[in-house]
Amino acid sequence: MAEALRWSVESLEIPEGCNLVLGQSHFIKTVEDLYEALVTSSPSLEFGIAFCEASGDCLIRRDGNAPDLVQAAVENARRVNAGHVFVVLLRNGYPINVLDRIKRVQEVCRVFAATANPLQVLVAQTEQGRGVAGVVDGFPTLGVETEEDAAGRRHLLREIIGYKR
Repeated sequence: MAEALRWSVESLEIPEGCNLVLGQSHFIKTVEDLYEALVTSSPSLEFGIAFCEASGDCLIRRDGNAPDLVQAAVENARRVNAGHVFVVLLRNGYPINVLDRIKRVQEVCRVFAATANPLQVLVAQTEQGRGVAGVVDGFPTLGVETEEDAAGRRHLLREIIGYKR
C-alpha cells in the first residue's frame, strides 16, 4: 500500500544582520555540542540554536547566548518541524567562521544551507513525520559577471569584509 506524500515550502525568517545555518543531526546532545563549538569560536559571536528532537519527548531543544536569536531559531525550527533538523542563527560572525566547527560536531549528518539570503525549506511529509528534501537559497542568477563585477567582488572581499588582504 502506497503511503501518501505531501509537500510544503516553509520560509524561514532571518533577523536583520544575521546568518542562518540549517542542518540535520541525530542525537539529543547536538544542542550542547553545537553550543560549545560556537561559543569557543569567537568572543563576539552571538547565536541561537534550536534542534527538533525526533524521538522520545519530540521537543524543540534550544540554547544560545542571545535570547532573541534563541527565540528566532525556535520559531524557524517550529516552521520546519522535521526530525533531527537544527537551526543556528548567527550575529557578529559569518558561517564561514564556524561551518567547519559545525560540520565536525560528531552528531551532525549534513548542512543544508548557510546563508543570509531569503531561505525556503522544501519539506516532505508522510504519515510518520516530516523531512527536509532541500532548500531554495536566495534568487536565480541574472547573468555572468563582467570585469567590473569581478573588480567589485574583489573590493568587497578585500576592503569591505577584510578577507584575502
